[in-house]
Amino acid sequence: MSGKTEVEAKRVFIGAGCNRVVNNVSWGASGLLSFGAQNAVAIFCPNTAQILTTLPGHKASVNCTHWLPSSKFAFKAKHLDRHYLLSGDTDGIIILWELSTVNNNWRHVLQLPQSHKKGVACITAYMVSETDPMFASASSDGVVNIWNVSFPSQPSDECKVLCLDTLSVDSKAIVTLSLAELPQSPGRFLLAMGGLDNKIKLYCGERTGKFTSVCELKGHTDWIRSLDFSLPFETTSSIMLVSSSQDKVIRIWKLVLLGDVGSWQREITLASYIEGPVFVSGNFTYQISVESVLIGHEDWVYSVEWQPPVTDHQPLSILSASMDKTMMIWRPEKKTGVWVNVVCVGELSHCALGFYGGHWSPDGASILAHGYGGSFHLWRDVSCSKESENWQMQKVPSGHFAAVTDITWARTGEYLLSVSYDQTTRVFSSWKSEAEDEHWHELARPQVHGHDINCVAMVQGKGNHRFVSGAEEKVVRVFEAPLSFLKTLNHTCAGGEGSFPEDLQADVQVLGANMSALGLSQKPIYLHSSNEPKERNGGGEGLDTFETVPEAAPTELKEPPIEDQLAFHTLWPESHKLYGHGNELFSLCSDHNGTLVASSCKAQSAAMAEIWLWEVGTWKAVGGLQSHSLTVTHLEFSYDDTLLLSVSRDRHFSVFSIRRTDNGEVSHKLMAKVEAHKRIIWACSWNPMGHQFATSSRDKTVKIWSIEKDARIKQVLALPQFGSSVTAVAWTGLDHEDKSGCLAVGMETGLIELWKIYIKDTEEEGTTATAALALRLEPFMCHVSAVNRLAWRPTEKSATNQSMLRLTSCGDDNCVRVFDFKF
Repeated sequence: MSGKTEVEAKRVFIGAGCNRVVNNVSWGASGLLSFGAQNAVAIFCPNTAQILTTLPGHKASVNCTHWLPSSKFAFKAKHLDRHYLLSGDTDGIIILWELSTVNNNWRHVLQLPQSHKKGVACITAYMVSETDPMFASASSDGVVNIWNVSFPSQPSDECKVLCLDTLSVDSKAIVTLSLAELPQSPGRFLLAMGGLDNKIKLYCGERTGKFTSVCELKGHTDWIRSLDFSLPFETTSSIMLVSSSQDKVIRIWKLVLLGDVGSWQREITLASYIEGPVFVSGNFTYQISVESVLIGHEDWVYSVEWQPPVTDHQPLSILSASMDKTMMIWRPEKKTGVWVNVVCVGELSHCALGFYGGHWSPDGASILAHGYGGSFHLWRDVSCSKESENWQMQKVPSGHFAAVTDITWARTGEYLLSVSYDQTTRVFSSWKSEAEDEHWHELARPQVHGHDINCVAMVQGKGNHRFVSGAEEKVVRVFEAPLSFLKTLNHTCAGGEGSFPEDLQADVQVLGANMSALGLSQKPIYLHSSNEPKERNGGGEGLDTFETVPEAAPTELKEPPIEDQLAFHTLWPESHKLYGHGNELFSLCSDHNGTLVASSCKAQSAAMAEIWLWEVGTWKAVGGLQSHSLTVTHLEFSYDDTLLLSVSRDRHFSVFSIRRTDNGEVSHKLMAKVEAHKRIIWACSWNPMGHQFATSSRDKTVKIWSIEKDARIKQVLALPQFGSSVTAVAWTGLDHEDKSGCLAVGMETGLIELWKIYIKDTEEEGTTATAALALRLEPFMCHVSAVNRLAWRPTEKSATNQSMLRLTSCGDDNCVRVFDFKF
């Protein structure tokens, strides 16, 4: 770790969803999967269902990734100690990465010299030998580049990449490519490309480039979505090409070597119209014919892929993935040779809007789909015999597929709650397992909403687990944990002592929640409600024509849930709506006793920038705090709940004193309003051990303030200027004796730093503070774009010296991250 003191950092968890584009996922010969999560390239291990790391480098959203070698060439990669990965983004930039399998270290090797002018749509590669790949990349303006890569033979050497050829194929986008070596012609290559004009274009060329068009294959009646060449079969004189289209049909084309150019003459017969086009390459003549047409999917077929060979002979097996929410495996029947669908997985409920792509594992025993909801779906064949197959769903990583806007810990830190522009609220927690390592998973999806969600706060204090959330609507919504979730919590181990006691469960009568048709309110399902379906009045004519939402079946989970359960059976019921704000919600917080919630909304005027106070339980509005003239960006109660701090776009912070009168009413008073920064103030955080607080701003500064005994506010420290806008801060206590604390600072670039803060109180000078940089997290551990919120896991008040601290962060790169720091 780079840093100034002996703080150790450990990456505990990364949660992220997959970008919703077609060629985004690649399964490498290394056994790892890559995918784009906003502008990060994420790597996940299917065995542990954990995201291992994210690679920073792209400035724009990642469209496609491709391993060198991919699972297709795993049989050639048994002895590699270094694997490579290509990633392309919407700006046309392609980056090459290196993974050393010896120490699992990643390295940014180079950015390809000649970038595309438009977004990179797809990348395909062919491994000529173990260390000698060539690859092609296509962009959405119809330009295809062909590249040669030479891997280094010595560890000290560098990778070399050379652009062999550039083809301006079409004015329209090319969305899929596949590359193969021609049978019996080493060094001669065939490139198939498909796009928006329903034709498959074939280009022929050599190792040096010089690709020329040889023929077009017609047959599909809609956009070509996916192409994949097989490797040679037992008879090496033929290879096959499989293509899929938005016309819901899969076609298999056979390319056969006919013979030398001179020895072969074509006879014009009726059969020659079926046999398909003939072309010459080098000294040989080849013919392409339709081998089979596969019909079985009910919607666009987004991807087709040949099963990777375990030796150098291609198995006759194809995986297809479609928008009809299924993946199918096709094989020819032994007796007739007719291609049939032998396995069909998927058929998920209404929650998954189809699959964007399907991929084989290198050993052919697992298949993975990625879906419209940013989700993964993995099946493994767990049967022992070759005769019968038994495909079972496996655990996969999950997370948000849009920017994560806010994050908070449960009261005692058993789990995390995050909200996002993907219109969901998600719960992440670690899960008990036999293994030593702590593995985190998504535990529940309490809110699935019709609006982007901006802010969230756990309601602290005793009683049921509950939270408030605010979205791009004017309503604050309150959610209560149902019984099914409380029981599930007992199987997790992040909190240990914080698990929900049995005696409190007796009061909770709500088992779960049902989604409304428009996805705005979630209705409770009660423990004792009957399970019989309700009779429809009058025969129910006309009712079935509406899109009805099926009943949820919330249950206690004994192991981490899969996507289907998450999206539908882990909702929390909404208990209240709080009306009052005039614009979309922006910030929320709860006090530490769990008696008050404060909220703010987007504002262009002083009237709109009013902060509302709500009483927990009755959920009545008990105060309107006026001070700011523009949006209040962040709110936080002091640890003794006597003060409320607000920071705003108007560059001021305000401190309000909050008091409870003897009869329980809330009184509030503006203590101070200070212009603190030159630009918008993004975040604030209180010192857990006193009346000091930090503010962070777009002016790249973090300032520490103290409330003196005479209620005056003075600035006691300004940290050295940072490299970019500071978008998040979070303060935690380290030692009560010397009043030291740790301030986590998150930036617009995604980087995170830890600063030790020392506070001194003297009669003469009042409060003074000093700071030292404790740790600068390396970029591979940090976010790839702006950090939106940082939050320390709550610690017991009695614990004086904290040696191990846990921090969570969320950002615009769709990621939720958890770190452990050892001081």
